[in-house]
Amino acid sequence: MGLIQNRIVVKVGTSSLTNDVGNTNLRAFDKLALVLSDIANLGYEVILVSSGAIAVGSSKMGLKEKPKSMRMKQAAAAVGQCQNMFLYDKFFGEYGHTIAQILLNAADIEQEEKKENLTNTFNALLESGIIPIVNENDSVSYTEIESKDRLFGDNDMLSAVVSVLVQARRLVIFSDIDGFYEADPRFHPDAKLIRRIETIDEALYNLAGGAGSRRGTGGMRTKLQAAELATRQGIDVTVCNGKRPEALYEIVNGIPAGTLFAGRPGI
Repeated sequence: MGLIQNRIVVKVGTSSLTNDVGNTNLRAFDKLALVLSDIANLGYEVILVSSGAIAVGSSKMGLKEKPKSMRMKQAAAAVGQCQNMFLYDKFFGEYGHTIAQILLNAADIEQEEKKENLTNTFNALLESGIIPIVNENDSVSYTEIESKDRLFGDNDMLSAVVSVLVQARRLVIFSDIDGFYEADPRFHPDAKLIRRIETIDEALYNLAGGAGSRRGTGGMRTKLQAAELATRQGIDVTVCNGKRPEALYEIVNGIPAGTLFAGRPGI
């Protein structure tokens, strides 16, 4: 089976959902829900992969900083996941759309029977016009919080795995910068944005550097890994700024936005 042309996976990170002091950014939730609802109204099937449970939970619990112990991280994830879904339900509901929650562990992807059940669930929801909202199950899965070689890495890889699973035509990863630059724009203000990338090689990984923002855990390197996985299945991957979710309108209309990693089917 080929890719489903009107199916889009959108990944939003912690930095896009929280403000500069680490609290929930309500305007960001509202704006994201508006744009995704509008895209769905155009006839697209939308899946949202959302990070932010630990950061939002920490804020809700009144913690002054992100917790360091495993049990407090998992407690914050449990609180934050509830808060995130409450906000998504509220804002998507205002724009006339029903959402569903799907929490994943690595085993759900690796075991064939679970994988098939998961695919069937996604398809049933999308066929019913419902927008699935996906996150890693941090409140019970300690490996995804702590491991250096995490399968999902701040949900960048999770979004790619979901894209492949549901045979999406496009994956859009919202980051805290405008896309992939020829050098780190934080240290090289004159660095140019690369608009289109055909091949992901070692030289590109060297450009990617280390981790990203202080509120999230994913950097450009994890986005490259996600893009490599998805593009090998023919999926177009766009990395762009999560502060401007309306870039989705441009992406579905074929207008350049951020950095496009072109899908390479048959590799």
